[in-house]
Parts: sequence; structure tokens; C-alpha cells
Amino acid sequence: MTRPLTGGGTASEIDERHPPIKPRRVSFDWSDTPLHWVPGDPVATHIINSFHIVLPEGEKWFIQCVKDARPYIKDERLQEEIKGFIGQEMVHARSHQGVLDQILQANGIDVSKITDAAAKGNAERPAQMAALKEKNPRAWRRRLRFELAAVAAIEHYTAVLGQWIMDNDRFEKSGVDPTMLDLLRWHGAEEVEHRSVVFDVYKAFGGGYLTRVAAWVVSLFFLYWALIGGSLYLLKQDPTIKKRVTLPRVYRSYRRSVRLGHVPGIFKLLLGEAPVYLRPNHHPSKVCSTPRALEYLKRSPAARAAGYDPY
Repeated sequence: MTRPLTGGGTASEIDERHPPIKPRRVSFDWSDTPLHWVPGDPVATHIINSFHIVLPEGEKWFIQCVKDARPYIKDERLQEEIKGFIGQEMVHARSHQGVLDQILQANGIDVSKITDAAAKGNAERPAQMAALKEKNPRAWRRRLRFELAAVAAIEHYTAVLGQWIMDNDRFEKSGVDPTMLDLLRWHGAEEVEHRSVVFDVYKAFGGGYLTRVAAWVVSLFFLYWALIGGSLYLLKQDPTIKKRVTLPRVYRSYRRSVRLGHVPGIFKLLLGEAPVYLRPNHHPSKVCSTPRALEYLKRSPAARAAGYDPY
């Protein structure tokens, strides 16, 4: 039995491995969004805000890696998917930058220490890669393969988180700011849409299983740092609560946020996905649901305002 898709065919007609991928030029108005957009839950707010810190420059790094590999990809369909992936990630980076500028910075939270370092790394990377390629092409390929594997691992988690955010109806019950909720769900839906692209680029570029495992380990530590370190960094700068921030208090509040469904269990999520992602025959198309993503994009206020026409 096929599950009907709102305004666009049935679930059986969607190719989970190769869905059409196209950017949606969305925009968001943050003028009415409060600093604590999860009402009464600054810990959940800042755990998710930690993504806003790393994503603008992180998305640009993803794009750089895929662009470096693109000239070596012979598959025309994958080339078209890369084009859609780059377009979507560019809009993601811009959208999350708006949160940094118009919500965090506007409320006295300065994240430039992190974002400036990431921007510097992105600015320096092209020259570093060009020099390495000229000096040692094999080392260049090894580095690029590892970076692609790391991006593929992160893309797995962003897709899983995107599915979780789309499926979580407790946000509405908690009164979460609707504009922020739309941003998160729109982004999550597009992460589900393009979840296979970097993995396929990695495989087409000669990536093997051992490098995929090694890059997953590195990515896991990065995600823990981003979520835990980033949220503590934001909480300590939050002018409304910074005097009360202690590790025991934060941990108790975090457990409460998990029970309320405001955030997933971080440790369970990151380690719990290991048996899925590390299967030798794993492919991203086997997890998450493109029809579910399309169902949300059909009603997303930002996507509708951008003229999104569901396929």
C-alpha cells in the first residue's frame, strides 16, 4: 500500500536514492523571534542554536569539498545532484547566518571567536589544497577523500536530525517560535532530500570503507564538541541566565528538555546511529523519508513564500 503524498504523487513514485534536488530561495523574518525561542527552555534553545554557529561556515566547507571532487565525477545524474546540493547548501548557510546576526548578536551574544576561526580556515583551504595537489597529487586525493567521508558522516546526522524535527509534534505543544521551527524543518527536509549526494561523491571519488570509519570517528568528536561545547558557550554568554550556569544545572535542564521532546538525547543519537552508518553496505537512501520531506515542504511557510512547486 502506498502512502499518499500531499500534492505530488505517491511514495512509491519517489526514488529515494535519486530524488530531484533543487534549491528553494527562502527567507525568514526574525523581528518577532525571542532569544529563548523554546519558551522557558534556554538549554534546549542554545543546544539547537549551537548548530547556527557552525553551519554557515560548515556548509561552505561542504560545498568546497564537493566542488573539488566534481571535475572527477563522470556520472551525469550525480553531476546534476551535485548542482542541486550546492544550491541548497548555499541557501542554508545564508539562512543560519541570519539567526547569528539578527537574534544572537542582537541580544548581546558574540560568537565571532568561533565563526571567525572557521571563516579563516575556509578562506585558506583553497590555496592549501592547490599547493598540496601540485606538490603531491596522491596526498591531495587522500585528504579530499577523508574530507568527503567526514562530510558524508555529518550529512547522515543532519538528515536523521531533520527527520526527527519534522516528525516531532511536541514543538507546537510547547509554543516554539513558528519562524524558527519552519527554518529547522525546512532545512531538515532538504537534508533528507540530498542525504545521498556527498556519500555518492565520496564513493565515486574512490572512497573505501576504512576511510569512512576513520572519518566518522573524527566527525563524531566534532559533533560532540559542536553540540556540548557550543551550547555551554552560548549559555555562559546569555545575558539573562549566565550567572546561573553550572554544569549540574545545565545537565538537569538538558534531561528535562529531552523528556519534553525539545531536543533528542545527544549521546543516544550520535552513538545510536553508529550501527546504521557503519554497516559495510550502508547507503543513505536506506534511512529517512523523502516523501515525508516533501510533505513538509508543501506546507512550509518559507518554501511556499519562495514559490515552491512540489514535484
